Amino acid sequence: MTEEQRLAIPHTVRAALASVAMACGLIALKSYAAWTTGSVAMLGSLADSGLDLLASLVTLYGVRLAAQPADHDHRFGHGKAEALAALFQVMLITASAAGIGWRAVMALGSNEPTKGAEFGIGVSIIAILATMVLLAYQRAVIRQTGSVAIVADNVHYQSDVLLNGSVIIALVLDQYLGWRSADPIFGIVIALWLAYGAFRASSNAIDQLMDKEWPEAMRRDFIEVAARQPGIRGIHDFRTRHSGAHDFAQFHMEVARDITVAQAHVVVENVEVALRRAFPKVEVLIHLDPEGHVDTDNPLVEADVTPHWFGKRL
Repeated sequence: MTEEQRLAIPHTVRAALASVAMACGLIALKSYAAWTTGSVAMLGSLADSGLDLLASLVTLYGVRLAAQPADHDHRFGHGKAEALAALFQVMLITASAAGIGWRAVMALGSNEPTKGAEFGIGVSIIAILATMVLLAYQRAVIRQTGSVAIVADNVHYQSDVLLNGSVIIALVLDQYLGWRSADPIFGIVIALWLAYGAFRASSNAIDQLMDKEWPEAMRRDFIEVAARQPGIRGIHDFRTRHSGAHDFAQFHMEVARDITVAQAHVVVENVEVALRRAFPKVEVLIHLDPEGHVDTDNPLVEADVTPHWFGKRL
């Protein structure tokens, strides 16, 4: 681990702790506001803050665990712990969305108005201002560290600004303009938003657990950097995957048949140095082949499911 990495970890941990602290404060405020106003939209916002707390705790856990180096039992690191934690979080988000949606649908048939709009609006304004301060701090940490976990947390809290804004609109429509259906309708919208967020989170987590390939543009950029290095005669069997904040890439590289092992080793080192400069967070594994040789014991190659690059299988 470099000195820069050692210095970066405390910043990410502090950012995650700030998220936890803010979520705890907002849960206390919104709990009282939901009980005081009887607003379904406020209840949905409270549930979202509860999920924010869970998400922040997961982020804190993920940042600390993913930062640990590979060990004897986890040679590829601990990055996938974040995906496993995310799937657990998705289950809770889905259950909360279903509960809020059911409560909102039941409220549609009731003419009982909400109350205490001023307090509910005040709490929502405080939540928006606190969230904006947290977002600014997270962006500063992201600029310093590039942490993927904090980036995800930042995106999640951006949606909270919209959710709290919707609570304000629902309370204004309900209590000041007399539209009694506004509050449960906004409660349903919030439930649907939470369900959509759960779907996105589950898709990302499943992609990571299933070792989904990098986006095609990133794959081609990676190969182009390698291909510019002298001594390479071809590349095939190129595979990539994500694991938490880390990326892995492996490929077979063809060199001239008549060079020595030492000369081939120099070619490999030059390629590794170039890739490390262009993609510092990627761990690279290169297998050497004599020019024209393509392994036939790889089922992916036999099935021809990989794309081609300049006539060579990737």
